[in-house]
Amino acid sequence: MNDQVHLHNDSTWKSHWWLVSTVGLAVAGFASYEAFFFSFSKMVVLASSVFVAFLVSKYEARIPNTSITFTPKTIFAFWGILSLGTAGGVLVAACATISTFGRYQNSRRRLAVEIARDVLSVFIAGVVFQNSLGYAKGISFISPDSGLLIPNEVIVAGFLMTLVHYAFGSLLSVVLSRLDSTQLNPAKMREIFLSPAASHAVGFVSTIMLVIAFDHFGIAFGLVVMPLAIVGNLAYEIHSRRLENQTKQIYEASRMHLATVEALATAIDARDQVGVGHVRRTQIYAVGIGNALSLGDGEINALRTGALLHDIGKLAVPDHILNKPGRLTSAEMEKTKIHSSVGASILEKVGFPYPVVPTVKHHHEFWDGSGYPDGLRGTGIPLTARILSVADAYDTLRGARPYRPAVSREDACNFLRSRVGTQFDPHVVNTFLRNLRVLEAEVESQGIAYHVDSESEFSEQMNAERASAPNFVEQIKRANREVYTLYEMARDFGSSLNLEETLSLFTKKVAEFVPFDTCLVYLLDDSEEFATAAYVEGKNDEVLKGKRVMVGEGATGYVLKKCKPVENLDPSLDFVFSHAEICEDYVAMACLPLLADEKIIGAISLYSGELPFYEEEHLRLLETISRIAADAISKSVRHAETESHALTDPMTGLPNARNLQLQFEKELARAKRSGHSLQVLVLDLDGFKAVNDTYGHKAGDTMLKEIGGVIQNELRDYDFLARYGGDEFVALVPETDNADVIELCRRIEAAVSEFSLPVGVDSLAHVGVSVGSSSFPNHGESFDQLVVAADQAMYRTKAFHKQRNSRLEEKRSLSGNVELPDEFLNTTHAPNLDLDLDVVDLENDLVVELDESHIVSYSSIN
Repeated sequence: MNDQVHLHNDSTWKSHWWLVSTVGLAVAGFASYEAFFFSFSKMVVLASSVFVAFLVSKYEARIPNTSITFTPKTIFAFWGILSLGTAGGVLVAACATISTFGRYQNSRRRLAVEIARDVLSVFIAGVVFQNSLGYAKGISFISPDSGLLIPNEVIVAGFLMTLVHYAFGSLLSVVLSRLDSTQLNPAKMREIFLSPAASHAVGFVSTIMLVIAFDHFGIAFGLVVMPLAIVGNLAYEIHSRRLENQTKQIYEASRMHLATVEALATAIDARDQVGVGHVRRTQIYAVGIGNALSLGDGEINALRTGALLHDIGKLAVPDHILNKPGRLTSAEMEKTKIHSSVGASILEKVGFPYPVVPTVKHHHEFWDGSGYPDGLRGTGIPLTARILSVADAYDTLRGARPYRPAVSREDACNFLRSRVGTQFDPHVVNTFLRNLRVLEAEVESQGIAYHVDSESEFSEQMNAERASAPNFVEQIKRANREVYTLYEMARDFGSSLNLEETLSLFTKKVAEFVPFDTCLVYLLDDSEEFATAAYVEGKNDEVLKGKRVMVGEGATGYVLKKCKPVENLDPSLDFVFSHAEICEDYVAMACLPLLADEKIIGAISLYSGELPFYEEEHLRLLETISRIAADAISKSVRHAETESHALTDPMTGLPNARNLQLQFEKELARAKRSGHSLQVLVLDLDGFKAVNDTYGHKAGDTMLKEIGGVIQNELRDYDFLARYGGDEFVALVPETDNADVIELCRRIEAAVSEFSLPVGVDSLAHVGVSVGSSSFPNHGESFDQLVVAADQAMYRTKAFHKQRNSRLEEKRSLSGNVELPDEFLNTTHAPNLDLDLDVVDLENDLVVELDESHIVSYSSIN
């Protein structure tokens, strides 16, 4: 649709050009024909007039302290009509307009239209003048005795001529502006009507004075005018060239000043990770709004400079706040608010002749008074600050930031509309949105358009800007990202005690600055003879996980031994002893020692398959990051050791009661999610006190450790066994039914009974075990409930064992110490059974029958 309108306007403009040019050419041809019949003296006057008009008509001068322009070509056109008639005026006007061709070097059509417009205006004005003379002869408003050398009718007819020339020329200008799709705003209307009206008035008076001079001095006055015109033209040319040189110098100084300001502003924005073009786009938007609102030159200059320097106060905001990728805290937000006041204080020292300082200071004030720094509201906020606020907000939304992607054009406009009357001046927003397409076209023409749309990520824009942005901008961004990364590392490492998290954070921060395909973090073991890859990131991570390096072996081993970094060695040096199959995956490597308190704790090795070599800058950054990380890693290692000791029983090496409690919570949560059962076994050694009393506590300690291993061997890999206290153990057995628990308990009792601990010379120590069990959710849901239930079952089993052993001893005594079979001794128990010892008949057939759901049978001794 827009293209169709554009084509229609273009076609109409061409039609207008052809029409006006054709009519103007016809009129000029008619005037030339009329001039062919001029007398010799009249021809001399025509030639002299054309010559002088051609020399001086290209100049225009403004009357001091006014907006009135002195236009020589209008004066010569009127002079030609009064002295030479309509034909002479047309020819003089045509030559006078031709002399202004320098203004239309880029548009010949425009020059042709201007010539035709002036020719037609002069022609019609001349016709009016000639026809008015006869009607004005009877008019006498100046007495002949006044000494005026020009008739009254000439003054009257000349006035009408001037009025018609002005009206017709203005009408053609309006038509031409409409065909150009130019908006006829108040400024344009003043340009078309008011300024020419004053110039025509000056031209009319000057023409009358010129006619009076020629009438008084005669044609000889031309002999004075022509040399003056020639000398004046030469003097003006010399003056113009000097002025042009001075103007060039001033312009160059101004350009350098603005370039310096823009470079400073861009550098300040680079600290805030803002891309190139923000200040220039903001400037285009702000100045465009100012022009649309018809602001004065001082306010426009304030917007132009203020847009460049509105964030200069961010020099007082710490880098870690400017570079924070997430939301700011309330305290951090308050710190950023000082930038407007600080910026204003800095700019006050410059002494701008236009209101830059209030523009910068108040561009974060809100229309409803909730902004900062002074809480101004409504029209109490400087208009330039209100304009800058809208321009800055729109461009900020349209650009990507580290913590969010760019916002689309539509969403950014909707944001401005949603804040009208609260944050932004409604009139300013409406003006901006009406002119947005024109302003964005100007942004596009200057090559600073937005790189991304609303769906793009920040990293994509950063890559695009790295290719086009000045190198200093990217260097400033990198420097400030480095500062923030180090700050973030110090903060995060200070709060992290988990070794896995610390190593993960370490490699993540390294990746932000130093490229690699694979990163290995080695930590020395207690012997300091080997180092193990405690963390692997990137390619071949599964293959290299847990890789061991001997100190002094390969490139990494060399670093561990000498405590010196190495770079750009053959990566195969690290893989020739193991993992030789991946040697071809890498072409460059770098390795640095990790030093904590001047003591080596490990090394970090980087390998790349694409980077030909690591640069000095890579190594510097790696060393800086590693220096901070090493202390955190050392702290995490010590914490892991301390935590391990805190959760481990030192005697048996099994988890302790605290660890058991933590593991129970995990297993309970898993059982609740899956709907499966969880069995808790309480195991208490039988006869352990006799071992301590007979063989000593050292033998007892050894027995506890060995029995723990025996029990552990009967459990599954994912079952959990802990020493609960004294000679008591607790096992967590998830996803197991009653029958499997009975079988497990039988195996544990059998394994413990079969174990013998050598003590002394030809002596063996034996213990038994009593096991009780409870299950979730049948016997409770808390740790205490399940342990109590299992403990009660264990004591019933222990009571049964005691009664059985007592009657067995009695039976042996009565039977003459008959040897009983092992099947009897290695009994199976029912851990969840409320055992009634009275139903146990050991004197008859030694068979115990219990509840059907928990059957325990003991083999007969017969």
